[in-house]
Amino acid sequence: MNILKNTKTLAVTALMAAFTCIATMSIRIPTPTLGYIHPGDCLVLLCGVILGPVAGFLAAGIGSMFADILSGYVIYAIPTLIIKGVTALIASLLFRRLKQVWNTKQTFLFIAAGIPAEINMVFGYFLNKIIQTMFLAGSYSYETFAVGFTSALSGIFTNCVQGAAGVILGILLLPVLSQIPDVRTWLAPKAEKNI
Repeated sequence: MNILKNTKTLAVTALMAAFTCIATMSIRIPTPTLGYIHPGDCLVLLCGVILGPVAGFLAAGIGSMFADILSGYVIYAIPTLIIKGVTALIASLLFRRLKQVWNTKQTFLFIAAGIPAEINMVFGYFLNKIIQTMFLAGSYSYETFAVGFTSALSGIFTNCVQGAAGVILGILLLPVLSQIPDVRTWLAPKAEKNI
């Protein structure tokens, strides 16, 4: 039975990674910072909330990384793996903790977990842009930091829009996915699973 459960978890994790990749690649709006806005953050949050911290990290990170690789944004692949994985991890941990503390609807829990998770995404890409600019310039000086910082500032708005869209789309999809018995079980805290 344990092998069957692990196989099912692995299959669902791989499936969610594929959905994340597809959602990220489905609609791409290029930004001036050489990135793009996409609906994939919805799946990143859902990976964390549904699959839990570890599987959610892997599904969100790997799915998003492959979207960057397949879309020609290879330079972002490794940072995306980490940033999106941590975003799903934060969403997962907060959602599960808040569900144990608050007796409220899943929608509010999703919002409360999704906003800090997406703030992590915005900050992660902000920091990544500074580091990438300095690395590509071949110099870690004040001047390259200033250029990277200025460039990173221009990406905050588009990343905030992407994060907000991810939370909104997730609010719409979570009730639908909650109708699936396995998803409903995975969303329940451990205390409720024993009942």
